[in-house]
Amino acid sequence: QVQLVESGGGLVQAGGSLRLSCAASGSIFGINAWGWYRQAPGKQRELVAGISSGGSTNYADSVKGRFTISRDNAKNTVYLQMNSLKPADTAVYYCNYWPLPVKDYWGQGTQVTVSS
Repeated sequence: QVQLVESGGGLVQAGGSLRLSCAASGSIFGINAWGWYRQAPGKQRELVAGISSGGSTNYADSVKGRFTISRDNAKNTVYLQMNSLKPADTAVYYCNYWPLPVKDYWGQGTQVTVSS
């Protein structure tokens, strides 16, 4: 049983920063590629950033240059550093395997709200 627990969200002003964490258990963390996804009201869930087992990264154009994904294999944790936040970044953020998320693994996510 894989469990993914996201944390670190909150309410911030535009231009602010947040650091999200995804703690994983029940998987072989170090050989997996991981992604951060988000879903805003009325929109489909989308990939915002991915990181491979070798450390290569991928970002959605909308967050490139502002967000940074990283991982700490010793802690079984994936991070998303979000800077220069915009109201359009408001969404629930989730972690999962990348590029193929597993439907049963979606957690509760963590809410990020950016005020104008």
